Parts: sequence; C-alpha cells; structure tokens
Amino acid sequence: MSLTNQHSVSKMICSVLGHRYKVQKHITQHIKEYKCECCGKEVAVNTNGNIVPLTDELKQIHKSVETLVQRRTSNKQKNLRMPA
Repeated sequence: MSLTNQHSVSKMICSVLGHRYKVQKHITQHIKEYKCECCGKEVAVNTNGNIVPLTDELKQIHKSVETLVQRRTSNKQKNLRMPA
C-alpha cells in the first residue's frame, strides 16, 4: 500500500472512530500540544476548553510561553540557592 493510500485510510479511520490524541509536548502544567497517533493531526486546547488546530501562530505563542516559564523557574531556583 502506498503512503498516500495509508494516509487516506488513516484519515478515514479517524473520521469514523475519532482521533487518538496523545500528548506531544508539555508547555506548562495546563498547556499541552496533542497529536493524533493515527493521522498525525496536531491540536491544542484553548482557554475555553475547546480543541483547536495547532497553527504556526499558536505554536509560536506556546514557544514564547514555554521560554517565559523556563526563565521564571530558573530565576526562582537561583534565588533559592543564593545565601542571604
């Protein structure tokens, strides 16, 4: 079976049975990116709890948030290590 046939079969399976999303990336404790194991569709959950497609703009926002959280946690750890 060719790759295009496999992809179309995967899409058909997902349309009938639903997607099998698995966490692809943890951005923060509350923000995660998901990917369907079957067809490869990437999604995220928005602030209202709805599943939305993972666009390039949303990926960039997640990357910025991830960088911000990493900076804040590293600064907190540095402050805890420094003697008063």
